[in-house]
Amino acid sequence: MRTLRGWTGLDAADQGASLAIGNFDGVHRGHMAVLDVARRINAPLGVLTFEPHPREFFAPDAPPFRLMNAEARAHRLEKLGVEILYEVPFDARLAGLTAEAFVDEVLVAGLGVAHVVVGEDFCFGRGRAGNAALLAEFGAARGFGVTVAELLGGPSGRVSSSAIRTALAEGRPQDAAAMLGHWHRIEGPVLHGDRRGRDLGYPTANMAMTGLHAPRFGIYAVLVDVLSGPHAGSYHGAASLGIRPMFETPVPGLETFLFDFDGDLYDTHLSVGLVEFLRPEMRFDSLDGLVAQMAADSARARAILAAL
Repeated sequence: MRTLRGWTGLDAADQGASLAIGNFDGVHRGHMAVLDVARRINAPLGVLTFEPHPREFFAPDAPPFRLMNAEARAHRLEKLGVEILYEVPFDARLAGLTAEAFVDEVLVAGLGVAHVVVGEDFCFGRGRAGNAALLAEFGAARGFGVTVAELLGGPSGRVSSSAIRTALAEGRPQDAAAMLGHWHRIEGPVLHGDRRGRDLGYPTANMAMTGLHAPRFGIYAVLVDVLSGPHAGSYHGAASLGIRPMFETPVPGLETFLFDFDGDLYDTHLSVGLVEFLRPEMRFDSLDGLVAQMAADSARARAILAAL
């Protein structure tokens, strides 16, 4: 997959895609349905998304809400067969384009689209003045096709990033996975920590949650992909997500213990999939009590993951 960060000065090989447009936060089943429509067109499969997320641009001080960072989103889209990812900077200039100017400058002059696919709730242009019906009118006048994909429903209602956030916040990662079509994953580099886990016999790979929606704090059974370095591969593990009440960590983070693993993961990139919520965070009377609970958590996580 080629990732292009802009829409101007592109080569002919990077134009003419069958383009799915959206934020693709989480790349859930609704997004995949849009991609499935776009791939039916006889043209390279492309995705147009925005970085930062428009919501971050308009409300920079709002609480973190993203299900995925840009890295995780790109990895997921590549797995789904996307050939070209247009990761367009969302800035004041883009935010100020009218709906018609967005079509003319970005889709036609910049990307030279062959076809565009959007969800039926799609809005675009300054003040969100454009909608899917208007996009279809513009496409007909300018020579590119437009398909509007129906919103996808599920047993609990519409599949949406908001519904997935709710499931994760309530400690229901399996319900989130049913809407996502995959395990909810947190991706990023392994950071240097205080090595308390190693001292307790449970060395962990520490990752930041900066800018991401926080699932319910607690202990999870997890599937781990080491994406880089000499230990690249897939592992089972248990992870602590939160502030570690025993040590009063000021910023939430993710600490993952990989089963049957011996090696250095510092500065490598991990993808940690949340499979099952085991228990909330707890404060213990002693480190011995904490270690005993970590052993019990690990045994339970092993049994859950072995049954997948």
